[in-house]
Amino acid sequence: MPVTVNVTSVIQQAVNGQREFKADGGTIRELIDNIDRDYPGFAGRITDDKGEMLRFVNVYLNDEDVRYLGGKDTAIKDGDVISFLPALAGGN
Repeated sequence: MPVTVNVTSVIQQAVNGQREFKADGGTIRELIDNIDRDYPGFAGRITDDKGEMLRFVNVYLNDEDVRYLGGKDTAIKDGDVISFLPALAGGN
């Protein structure tokens, strides 16, 4: 099931500089695993050493936060848009 994946500049480095690309998976977990297989190191940017999503990385399925849908077990389907957005802080 191809879905569209969007990432911000912080994560773009892990996917050869792409801001948007297609990937497959039936759940967020499968999607992350498949992206990491194609772009080694991707999962390390959004998950901890136990495979849990980092607290400061927001993952959206069609503009809905997956934390409130089912986390990494959230089902995805062909045509969905998944966005990986790390929280940014800074400024004065």
